[in-house]
Amino acid sequence: MNNTLKYIFAALVAIVLVLGSFAGGFISGQLVPFAGIPGIPGLQAPTPAAPPTADANQQQSTPEELQSLFAPFWEAWNLVHNNFVDQPVDDVALMRGAISGMMEALGDKHSTYMDPDNYEQATSSLEGEYEGIGAYVDTSTDYLTITSPMPGSPAERAGLLSGDQVVAIDGEDMTGVPAEVARTKVIGPAGTTVHLTIFREGDENLLEFDIVREKITIKSASGKMLENDIAYVQVTTFGAKTTSELLATLEELMAQNPKGIILDLRNNGGGYLQTSVEVVSQFVGDGVVLYEQYGDGSRKTYDVISGGLATDTDIPMVVLINEGSASASEIVAGALQDHERAKLVGMISYGKGSVQNWIPLSNENGAVRITIARWLTPLEHTIHEIGLTPDVVVPMTDEDRKEKRDPQLDAAIETLLALINGTPIPTSVPVTPQP
Repeated sequence: MNNTLKYIFAALVAIVLVLGSFAGGFISGQLVPFAGIPGIPGLQAPTPAAPPTADANQQQSTPEELQSLFAPFWEAWNLVHNNFVDQPVDDVALMRGAISGMMEALGDKHSTYMDPDNYEQATSSLEGEYEGIGAYVDTSTDYLTITSPMPGSPAERAGLLSGDQVVAIDGEDMTGVPAEVARTKVIGPAGTTVHLTIFREGDENLLEFDIVREKITIKSASGKMLENDIAYVQVTTFGAKTTSELLATLEELMAQNPKGIILDLRNNGGGYLQTSVEVVSQFVGDGVVLYEQYGDGSRKTYDVISGGLATDTDIPMVVLINEGSASASEIVAGALQDHERAKLVGMISYGKGSVQNWIPLSNENGAVRITIARWLTPLEHTIHEIGLTPDVVVPMTDEDRKEKRDPQLDAAIETLLALINGTPIPTSVPVTPQP
C-alpha cells in the first residue's frame, strides 16, 4: 500500500471518529489471542509470531493522540497484507470496510456508511431524479423493506405496498444479504426488468413481481381543487425542490379562495429536515416546528419561518398520513397537530423520530450517515418507534386498492367539511385522539 493511500485512509478514519464521537461515541474491539483447537487431539493452532507493529509512516499518518488506540488496527492491517492468501488485497475495499464496521459498532440502525455509488443514488432521489422502480425503502431491516412506493411509479403500478419485504431479487435469495446491498440490486438502468420476490404479512404465499425500471422524475409537491372549494396538496418527498414546488402550488390554489386544505403526506418517506421546517412554515404563522434532542441533554429549537402562504387559521386543515409516512413527514404532521392547525386522518405513521446527517467523505469516498439527535414535536411528543396517532383512524385495505377506492381521502374530506361547518367529526368514522 502506498503512503498516499495510507494518509488518505488515516484522515478518513480520523474524520469519522470525530463524527462518531459527536453522535455518541464508538466501540473499539479487542484482540483475541490464538488458542489450541479443542476436540482434535494433537492439533494445535500455530504459535504466532509477534504481531507487526505500525511502521513509521503509519504512526506519522495517525494523529498523535490516537496512535496508541490505533496500534491494534495497524497491526491487523499489516497482518492482512502479510498473510492473506489472495494478494494483492484491495486497500480501498479494506478502508471502506473499516468505516462500515465503525458505523455498525455504534449500534444504531440508521447510522451507516454509504459507498460512492450508494451515496450518489441516495442523494439523486432527493434531487428529484434517478433510475429505478420508484420506492422508498428501509435498509435497517433483515430484508430490504418497502417504506412506500412513489405515486405514479413502476413500484406503485406493480402493486408493491408499504411493509413488503424483498426476499429474493432476480431469483437470488436475499437471506443474510445486507439490505443496503439488496437495494443496489433493485436499482438499475431505465428499460431493464427486475424480478422481485416479496413477503407480505397476511399472505400465505410469496408474491412475484416483474417491474420495468424507469427514469424516476419526482414531482415532490402538487395540488388541485376538489369539490366544495377544498384545496388538495400532495407532498411526496422532502427534497431540494419541494419548497419551491409547494410555493407554486399554494400560490395557484390559495388564489381560488379555498374553504379548507388537505395536505396528503401518505407514503412520503421523508427527506431533508430543513425542507420539513419550510413546509410547516407555509401553514403555521409562528412558534416551534420541532426540537432536536442531543445525547448530552442539550437541544436545538427549529422555529417557524414567517411569511407562509396558508397560515390563516380560518381555513381549516386535514393532514393525511399512513404507515409509509416517515421522518420529515412526521415532523410536519406532528407540528401541525400540536399547533392545532390540522387534524390527522389515516393510519399510525412509521415512527422514525431520529435525525441523520449525511456527511460526504473526502476524495469522493462516499459518505457517513450519522444519527445526531432524536426529535420532539412542539408539545415534546416522542415519535421514534411510536409514530403519530391520527385524530381519525381510517384503514386502507387491499380490496380498496384493487377497486381504486380511497376511504382515507373520503374521510379527510368528510372531516374537513365538518370543521368548515363547525359540526362534530362524523361518528361514522372511528375517532382516536392523540394521547
